Amino acid sequence: MQSISVQKLKQILQGKLIHGSEQWSVQHAIYYNRHELTQSHTLMFVSRNDNINWQEIDRKGPSLIISDKPSTDLKNALANTTVLQVKSVAQAYWAFIEYYRGLFQIPVIALTGTCGKTTTKEMLKHITSKHWPVQASVSSKNEPRQSLPYLTGIEQQTQAAIFELGLGNTGNIKHQCMIYQPTIGIITNIGVHHLDGCLNLEGYIKAKAEIVEGIKEDGTLIINADDDNIQKISLKKFKGKIIRFGLQDTADYRALNVQFANTGMKFVLEVSDTKYNVFVPGYGEHQVYNALAAIAACQEMGLTIRQAIAGLRTFKQMARHLEFTTGIGGSTIIDDTWTNNPTSVEAALKVLDTVGKEKKVILILGDIKRLGNFEEKYHREIGSMVASREIDTLITIGKRAEKIADQAQKDGTQAEVHSFKEVTGVLELLKPKLDADTIVLIKGPMSSRSMIDFANKLKNSL
Repeated sequence: MQSISVQKLKQILQGKLIHGSEQWSVQHAIYYNRHELTQSHTLMFVSRNDNINWQEIDRKGPSLIISDKPSTDLKNALANTTVLQVKSVAQAYWAFIEYYRGLFQIPVIALTGTCGKTTTKEMLKHITSKHWPVQASVSSKNEPRQSLPYLTGIEQQTQAAIFELGLGNTGNIKHQCMIYQPTIGIITNIGVHHLDGCLNLEGYIKAKAEIVEGIKEDGTLIINADDDNIQKISLKKFKGKIIRFGLQDTADYRALNVQFANTGMKFVLEVSDTKYNVFVPGYGEHQVYNALAAIAACQEMGLTIRQAIAGLRTFKQMARHLEFTTGIGGSTIIDDTWTNNPTSVEAALKVLDTVGKEKKVILILGDIKRLGNFEEKYHREIGSMVASREIDTLITIGKRAEKIADQAQKDGTQAEVHSFKEVTGVLELLKPKLDADTIVLIKGPMSSRSMIDFANKLKNSL
């Protein structure tokens, strides 16, 4: 965080000094009880209803409290703590956000999408970090409460910022965009997820569309031209620049001649009648879309297309994202336990269609969560997708996933089908089936530690 004097903060937040000194500077910012206090020189927004541990705050001091608690409560501060009283802590928080974000005139990217946003964000981080100091969100830790620490991670030397937007409920993306004020927004795709928080698919699309209004005026929106649900978003009020990526001829960044290659995908990128050869590590058509979005964003940030393509070649595919490993008996294990939703299942099955040719194919699928009232519908749709493919063995793990097995059998799958409530017993069933001619795709929710551990056991070929 860029250092800010307490005296300056008092002015910006229209605060009244209740205790301590103004003659020092803060170097970190948190919302008390939402973020852990770990360092000295920290600014803390303290709500009226928060219980304050004055001893802990003082030990980590010097510390700055910003609060709308009554003066009688705030005068309990100890020697190493400064207190500024404000009329409204919420208003003070947003005044701070507006001031801090306004210190930096740099490209700020915000990404959303049902799938691919973490990978695309990591691609962008990998490419741009070769050229500039970059601030980016960590892994898929994209909850709204992370936004303040991520924003204040931008410092004087930072030349670009890249943030993934989390969506659990309507309003989450709007809230994060108010903090980040992105100059570039990306929608990778819109499938089906978080229907418990958005009620239905229409609500989910509307929640994703909040990014359109969240982009700064004259900013850039980068969207998947081939995605049917993105087409449902009205862009009439968007006054900035729109860039489309995809495989169809409506795309500004278009991929042609897409092929599976050794450890990744190769394709020809066409932009404004100029063609480029591109290789991106990681299998699947979805990875091509991720690469297209990353290349388009890089050019909007100020890099050349060739610089972006060169950076992509050295990108390391993320762990548990269709991660290929040699497993028990010389089998091929595809670990895709990072996330689980209908869109990512379909993408994984498409990869399996190609890499599973002339192999014995074993498919292990876990529960898909956060589908609300549409839980059975989408599990059954996946069962139908499975039944239309040449799968030798289908194993489902979890109560919800039983509907996948049930529908696959109803649709006439030729696979040997097994349903388990949990992973116990699955390894014993599988071991005799695993050899060098076998390929196993395991896909389960990120929240399932047992499925992640099970995937690791499959990869242990000793």
